Amino acid sequence: MGHRANADDHVQARRWIIISLASIPLIMTLGNSMLIPILPLMEEELGISKLQSSYIITAYSVVAIIFIPIAGYLSDRFGRKIVIIPSLLITGIGGTIAGWASWKMDDAFVVILIGRILQGLGASGGAPIVLPLVGDIFRNDKEASATLGIVETANTAGKVLSPILGALLAMVVWFLPFFSIPVFCLISAVLVLFMIKKKSNGNEMDKDFHAYLEMIKDVFRKHKRWLIAIFVIGAILMFVLFGFLFYLSSILEDNYGYKGVWKGVLLAIPLLALSITAFITGRKIEDDLKVMKWVTFIGIILSGCSVAIIPFMNHPAYLLTVFFICGTGIGMALPCLDAFITETLDKKVRGIITSIYSAMRFIGVAAGPPVIAILMKHTISWMASLLCLFALIAGFLAYRNIDPE
Repeated sequence: MGHRANADDHVQARRWIIISLASIPLIMTLGNSMLIPILPLMEEELGISKLQSSYIITAYSVVAIIFIPIAGYLSDRFGRKIVIIPSLLITGIGGTIAGWASWKMDDAFVVILIGRILQGLGASGGAPIVLPLVGDIFRNDKEASATLGIVETANTAGKVLSPILGALLAMVVWFLPFFSIPVFCLISAVLVLFMIKKKSNGNEMDKDFHAYLEMIKDVFRKHKRWLIAIFVIGAILMFVLFGFLFYLSSILEDNYGYKGVWKGVLLAIPLLALSITAFITGRKIEDDLKVMKWVTFIGIILSGCSVAIIPFMNHPAYLLTVFFICGTGIGMALPCLDAFITETLDKKVRGIITSIYSAMRFIGVAAGPPVIAILMKHTISWMASLLCLFALIAGFLAYRNIDPE
């Protein structure tokens, strides 16, 4: 009986660890994507342009890009939890500032951006540190892979839930999504603090900054060709995803009158395709690198073909179908990109490389909305051509350069 009780306790403890880990990318995704469907409402309430509203997404991502590598180094040097918990609290403070400014200030736009900058600073030490933390806690590769799959599912689930949740909260009062962020962050911080007992210190604690840089150089000397390809592909896929999402959110409201929860549901449908595809792909690819390469390539080409046909018809059902196909393609590629890094590189360098990879993905998130906002002032063919061109570049890199040994 005692042995069975201990086994049950172990399973329960493992379950709570996974929930705690999965809560971090889920919340970080909600903190950004939840605002996209209500950007047109913010434009109206704050009296700002589409380009200015896109900065609310971009400010978060730009700061994260800058600080993710620093957070990765700090987590390697001082431990993952020591970085993650303050990062979650900083993200919550940023949401509080943005919400307070929206509520109390007549000209709140600049202060909202300051709050979003703080959120981006917090995000840099949140979700990107989860990948190496999983490797620290779960030494068994099978357990680590399964947990990484759950973490990626939580990330994509956040993308599905965010349009609906953002719209629901905005129905109460338009700035409530900002105030929801500190609540979510506090819950996640408490889970990490109490449920993750292991002191996960990443790699050797005595590494100095010079050794850190040497380790990065050594990794790139050995794996530069395919690593750079994966970094660029990750950035392009996020650019296409968030650019298309920004465009679709604006078009559904401005041209077709879909608002609130109904628009959130419509946006969630193609994002659900991304989530389901990512989950299935993660389960099926296992550790076959050749399969991963071709699944990545096919997914990118599928996304590129879908965005190329955007101008052919101007109807909401058509655009949602195109985005559904695009999301399916991106959902095929993302788990493979994650697996290339986590299953190919030694654990000693995963924290560093996953931080750089996450920063590159944030570049795509940051660039998508403002670039699409500018292109929307011209004919839709310009936007479709740019997205298609980037997808072709990503496909070429996947075909020619991804060949990890």
